[in-house]
Amino acid sequence: MVVGEMIEERDLVIIGGGPGGYTAAIRAAQLGLNVTLIEKDQLGGICLNQGCIPSKVWAYAARKQSEIPHMKQLGFDMESPKLNLDQLLTYKSNVTEQLRKGVESLCQGNQVEVIQGKATFTSDNKMGVENGHQFDIYQFKKAIIATGCTATLPKSFSHNYERVVLSHDIFRLKELPNHLIVYGSDDISLEVAIDYQSFGSQVTLILPDALTLDPSIEKELMRVFKKKKIKVIKGVNGLSIEETDDQVQLEFTDDQGKERLIEGTHLYTSGMRKPNVEELGLARFGVDQIEDGYIVVNNHAQTSNPNIYAIGDVTAEGPALAVKAIKQGKVAAEAIAGGNPEADLTFLPTIIHTTPPIASVGLTETVAKEHGLEYQIGEFSLKANGFAMLSGQKEGLIKVVSDAKTEIILGIHMIGSGAIELSSSFVQLLEMAAKEEDVHFPNYAHPSMNEGLLEAVEALTGHSIHQIDSKKKPHTSDSLTVKIR
Repeated sequence: MVVGEMIEERDLVIIGGGPGGYTAAIRAAQLGLNVTLIEKDQLGGICLNQGCIPSKVWAYAARKQSEIPHMKQLGFDMESPKLNLDQLLTYKSNVTEQLRKGVESLCQGNQVEVIQGKATFTSDNKMGVENGHQFDIYQFKKAIIATGCTATLPKSFSHNYERVVLSHDIFRLKELPNHLIVYGSDDISLEVAIDYQSFGSQVTLILPDALTLDPSIEKELMRVFKKKKIKVIKGVNGLSIEETDDQVQLEFTDDQGKERLIEGTHLYTSGMRKPNVEELGLARFGVDQIEDGYIVVNNHAQTSNPNIYAIGDVTAEGPALAVKAIKQGKVAAEAIAGGNPEADLTFLPTIIHTTPPIASVGLTETVAKEHGLEYQIGEFSLKANGFAMLSGQKEGLIKVVSDAKTEIILGIHMIGSGAIELSSSFVQLLEMAAKEEDVHFPNYAHPSMNEGLLEAVEALTGHSIHQIDSKKKPHTSDSLTVKIR
C-alpha cells in the first residue's frame, strides 16, 4: 500500500453514491460547497443497481402482463404472450445503465468530484480512501455517511443455499422458478409474489410476521392473492430448511398450530438488513449507534459527532426507503451549508408496487383504535369509479380515517390503479392537517381515479354519490349522523 504524499482538503466528503448520497452531493454543490463523493462500487447504489429500479422493472412488466386480457376486450387481436426472461434481463440492464449514466452526468455537471474506493475514518475530520494499491487522505469540514444496508439471510436460515435467493439475486435469475416460495412480510416480498405469479410461476407466500397495512387494504390484498391463486400461509414457528439438487423444502408450524411441509424449486427471502458501518471505524469518534450498528441522528441528519452526518438506510430512524434517504440527503446538505431544514418522517408514504399497487399514509384504523381515538372511516370501492371501469382497473378501494370531532384527516390508504400517483396528494393533505371540507372544496377531473378520493371522504358522512352505504341512517339537512368506531 502506498500512502499519498498530500492531504486533500474538502468542505464535504460523502461516503456512498446511492440516492441519498448523490442527492446530498448535488444539493451541497448547488449551495456552493466543495464536494467529494466516494463510492466503492457503482453510482446509484443498491437502489438503482440491485433494488428499487430492478424490482420496479419486474413490477411494471407484471402489470403490463395483467393488462393483456383487457386489451383483448378493447378489440386488439393478441395471442397469449409468453415472457422472454432474457429480454427482460436485458431491458433491466439497459434501464439501470442509462439511469447510472444520468447520475454520473449530474455529478459532473454540478462539479461533484466522484472517487471510487473504500473509505475509513482516521479521525473526526479525516478519512482514508483505499483503491487498489492507492491510499489517499482527505481532510474535511463535514462528512455524510450514506453507506446503506446489505441484505443477509434470516437467523433461522442455518447457512447459504443454492436455491435460496435474496433481493439482489431474485432479479438476476436466468430461469423462471416452477414453484417459487416467498418468505417475508415486507413490501418487496409482496411484490415478488405477484410478479412471478404473473410471469407463470406457481407461488406460495409465507408471512412470518403480520402485515402493517390497514385491515381493509389487507383484506383486499388477500382477495387479490386468492384470485391469482397465490397460496398464503401466516405465521412460522420451528422453521427448518432442506435443499436438494432440484428443490428446496420448508418444514414449520403455522399460526394455527398446523404442521406444514412446503416444497418448491426456489425460495426467495428479503432477509435481514445489516447497516454497512463495520469498515468505517465510527466507534472511535463519538458517533452514537444502536443495536446492530444503526446510526442515531437528529432531525438535521446530524450524528452525535457534529462533524459527521448520516442519511438513509444506515440511520436508526424510519424504514429503509429511498424516499427517506433522498429527504435526509437534502436536509443534511442544506444544514451543512448553513440552513435550518428538518427531516420530518411522520408522513412517509408506504408504497408497494403490487398489481394493483398500494399507497398508505398516516394512521391506519388499527392504530387509531389502539390509541383510543374517536374516529370515523369512509371507504369507496374503485369498481364504482367510471375511469376504473373503462380502463379495466376495477380492483381496489380508497379508505380515509378522520378525527370524529375535528374532521381532520388522520390517514389515507389505497389499493388500486393510480395509488402511487395519488400518494403525493395523500401526503400533502396530511401535512397541511386538512379537514374533510378541504377535500370537498376542489373540483375533480371526470372521469379520473382522483374522484375516488373525493368519494371516500364523502363516504365519511354517507354522502358518496356512486355507492350506497346500507349501514348508515338517512341524513337530514339539519343534522348529520356519522359512523363512529
